[in-house]
Order: sequence, then structure tokens, then C-alpha cells
Amino acid sequence: MQILKTIVSLFFLVVVISCKKNQDLPPENIQIAFLADVHFQDIYGTFQDANYKGIKNPVTGEFVNIRTMNSQLKSTRIFNENYFAFLAALDDISKRGIKIVVLPGDFSDDGQPIHVKGLRRVLDKYSEKYNISFFATTGNHDPVRPFSKEALKKDFLGEGGKEQIIASSESKLKPLQDGQLKPIITSGIKNWGYKDILNEMSDFGFYPKQDYLYWETPFSNYTYTNYSFKEAREASPLEKRVYPIQHNTAFLPDASYLVEPVEDIWLLAIDANVYIPKEKTLGLESNPDDYTGASIGYNNVLSHKNHLVDWVKNVSAEAKAHGKTLIAFSHYPMVDFNDDASLEMKAFFGSNKMQLHRVPNEDVSKTFANAGIQIHFGGHMHINDTGVRTAAKGTLFNIQTPSLAAYIPAYKILTVHSDYEFDIETVVTDSVYNFNKLFPLYEQEHTHLESIEKINIWNKDILKTENYKEFTKWHLKELTRLRFIPKDWPKTFTDAVLKSSGKDLLLMGQNNKQIINQQLASKKWLLNDFENWTGFDMVFDFYRLRSADELAIADIGLKRLEQYQFVCDQLAKSGDETFALWQSILMKTVNGYPSNHFKINLKTGSIERINP
Repeated sequence: MQILKTIVSLFFLVVVISCKKNQDLPPENIQIAFLADVHFQDIYGTFQDANYKGIKNPVTGEFVNIRTMNSQLKSTRIFNENYFAFLAALDDISKRGIKIVVLPGDFSDDGQPIHVKGLRRVLDKYSEKYNISFFATTGNHDPVRPFSKEALKKDFLGEGGKEQIIASSESKLKPLQDGQLKPIITSGIKNWGYKDILNEMSDFGFYPKQDYLYWETPFSNYTYTNYSFKEAREASPLEKRVYPIQHNTAFLPDASYLVEPVEDIWLLAIDANVYIPKEKTLGLESNPDDYTGASIGYNNVLSHKNHLVDWVKNVSAEAKAHGKTLIAFSHYPMVDFNDDASLEMKAFFGSNKMQLHRVPNEDVSKTFANAGIQIHFGGHMHINDTGVRTAAKGTLFNIQTPSLAAYIPAYKILTVHSDYEFDIETVVTDSVYNFNKLFPLYEQEHTHLESIEKINIWNKDILKTENYKEFTKWHLKELTRLRFIPKDWPKTFTDAVLKSSGKDLLLMGQNNKQIINQQLASKKWLLNDFENWTGFDMVFDFYRLRSADELAIADIGLKRLEQYQFVCDQLAKSGDETFALWQSILMKTVNGYPSNHFKINLKTGSIERINP
């Protein structure tokens, strides 16, 4: 009997040792979901210090705090419906059994207490129910400035379809105009700075936890081999995570961290927010308005936050030495996100248009590729895109994660097959429960705008959309009409192109119908086929491609894209440099790197499209 017990004990000992050894093997088929720019606005949140519940939905009877349709159709992000889209994406992630979710910045509307607290409640719910670990980094909307500041939003939807001002302080108010609703004053709409946001979001990577296998910051001085949770906790207070600016006269917080949530996976969260002083500052108690916003990203990191480069080099070397798979993420792109058409776009639009000031310089890509970053997930631009740069010491794959608050709403799933083979899939969030729940309130708004004879009212057809993806398409279409074209496009081009049919544009480039018909015949097209679309359709589809890349091709159709290419080729032959630039921009936008479903190989530095 004793011999039998000994044999059984030895058997279990072998099993335990074997299991422990298996845990030390490189992770395979681990999945990580990336949700960038969710811009969470808690539409059901309540202001604890104000006697205001919001506006009552005439259909459901619920009170909500939402922004006007007019404001969100002139913004690059949807403010209200993305609340439901975010929940739908998290439900999808939980059904897939994914246990690690990354939020690469702009997780809030503008760092307001009401929205950050609401987001935490949502993340806590999914953490507890589905055992999901969330990891976030800061974007330029969270925080808007390094320190908390008073704020105001004038575009909430109020009674009778009017705009409702909500401010954190009366000091932000201006004299009311006739017909304006009385402002609501609440601290819940304040713009929180780093300290308050990180305290509220502390469970989501910003501070060490007992169950993390490893955690560090650019300022901690322990190593992987001598790591202890106690030391990590002692190094984690925000006052110990600051860097000098303005000739060491001021110090700003840096929320960067490295975490090992599961065996051999290192997530590198880079805080690429850079707030540049407008004037001499006095330290951590400085006025937040003494600083610019942080929307530029890595171009300013190289000039004002260079300690991050040294830290990244060290982390990359340590990851290699310890056999860790390093996945970097931050809010900002590290590679040109315009399919390498930025030079042509600057010549066509002007260097201060089309958000071209946010395009990272080639030095950025080169610096971080040489520092050892091979896979980086970014956000900020609300686009689906892949950029690749090879430098002396390696190849950097920059994966731009689309926003759930813009066209096409989607998130990314990274599957780790080995320490050098990865699969990246883009998951579209098309069907969203309750996406049209707020439409009755927008009806009231539209009626009000008509009653005051508002110029350029938004198109009410958006309220006929049947799913969330279609809603985001309408959002982009109205955004193109109401903001992008008037703000960014050369008037000479839009006057000549927008209202012209494809046929008119074709003849504009080549006025010899006989030659045109001969060329069309070889493609089995007729000239009249080009009467079905206008120059505005072409410009709008350019924005669809720029936003969604490969995901937009199915919506537009290959035949239409071929017609655009044919027309642009003809226009380019007209001798007009503007048309030649437009042809180059559009064609580069169509022919970028794989961005929908693809695999990358770090050994070979290759990227390969996976057909759906």
C-alpha cells in the first residue's frame, strides 16, 4: 500500500513539474483586443452636484445627457451612439473569450469626471463578469491638459431641441443670448488632469497589481530579475513619474508603463502626450492653460520627451534577453498614416490642412524601429491603416486601430501564434442594439433648427439608417459636406468638380469623345455609365477610403473605384498640376498595405494579406 502511495505521489509530482514547465514556454494563440478612441460619454450619467437629470426621451421616458446631432455631425467623432457601440464591442469580445483588452487612448470624451467614472463602472463590470483585464494609455482627450481645469460644453441637447450649456464653473459663462436655455453648473463636466484620471483608472494598467507578473515605468530603478510587487508599488505614485521641461523649471507627469499580464507577453504602454509650455511655468501647481494641447504626438516626443526613447531601447533589449514578446501601444501613430501620400497632400491641400501636422516625421519611425519596436498599435486619427518602416536595426509595423465612434466602427484582435508570427484581424461593429434609441430627440432638434431657419441643417435622412455601420457612414458624409470640404479643400477644385458628373469630369480631362469611347470600349464601359456619380461622390469615397482603408472597398465597389481611377488618369493628362496631384493622392489611398485581416512575420519583416 505504501509503495502504491509513493507511485501516486511521484506521478502527481511529475504532472505538476510538467505543467510548470509548460507555463514557461512561449505563449501561443493568445489574443489581445485593441479598442482605440472610444471617446466614452456616459449618456446615462448623473450630475451629483446639480439638480439636472438631462433631457427626457419622449419614447422611452429615460433621461439622458447627450450632445446635439448638429455638433456630432461637425465633429470627427460621434458623441452619443458610440456608448452603445462600445458595449456591443465588449459583448463581442467577451463571447470570443478574449481576456486582455487594450484602450490606446481617448477612452473618454474630454476627461470629465462624469464620463471617466462611468467608463470605470463599465470596465469593472466586464472585468468581474468575464475576467477581462483592461490596459489603457492616455490620449490628448484624457487629459486635455496635464492638470485639471474648468470646462464648458455649449452643445448638449436641451428642452425643445435647443442647445444646453453645461459648465463646471460660472467663470466659463458668457452673457446669454435671446432664447438660450439657462446654463447648468456642475463639477462633473470639468476636465480632469493626470492625477484624477489615473486615480479613477488605476486598475487598468496605470498602477501595479499583485497579479501582474511584472510592472515598471520609465522612472523605476529595479529590474526584471529582482522584481517585487512591493518595490513596484513604491515606485508607482505619480509624483515619482515626472520629467523636466522648460529648462527644468517645471515637471510634468508621464503615465507610461510596462506590464506582463500573462506569461511572456509584455505590453508597453507609451504615454506620448506632450504638453508644451506657452510661457515660463512654476512646477506641478502651474496653471493648466499655460500649456498647449497634446494632439501632435511623436514629433513632439522626440523634441520634448526623449527619455521615452532611452526607456524603449532598454525595454526592447530586456524583452529580447528574457524571451518576452513585446507589444507596444500608444495613442499616436508612429508611421505616416496617409499611405505615403502626405507630400502630395501638402502640395494639394496645404501643410496646415487635413490634419497633416499630425503626420509623424520619418525620424519618428526610424527612431522607434531602431529602438526595437516591431509591433505598435496606435489610434488618434480614427482610421484603419497599416504602416511599415524598415530601419537599420529592424522593421516597425504600425497598426492604426479604427474608432468605434467613426466610419467604419471596428476594433482589432491580435493573435500571437509564436514569438515572431502574428495575426491581426479587424472586427466591424455593424449591428448595435439601441443605436437608434436617441433618434426621437434628434427629431425635436431638427424641428427646432427648421423653426429658426438655421442655415445648412443636417440631413434628416440619417435618422432612417438601419444599423450602426450605416449611421457612421452618414456621419462621415455629413461631416464631409458640412466641415471637411469647406475647411480643407481648394475652392477652385471643388467648384470645378463637386457638382460635375463622372461623365463631365471624363470629358474635362479628354474632350475628344471618339478617343474616350475607344478607351471605354476596351473596358466594356459606356460613357453614360459615368453619369451615375458626381465629383462629390468621389471626394466622399476618398474620405471613406482614408478612414476605413480596405474595409471601405466593399462599400464603394471595385467597378466604381476603377472608374475613379480612369477619370483621374484622364484629368491628370490635362496638364493641370492640381488634377495630377489628386490622381496620385487617390491612387495611393486605394493601394496601401493590408489593413483588414493580415499576418506579419518579424523574422522576415513581411506582411501578408489574409483573404476573407
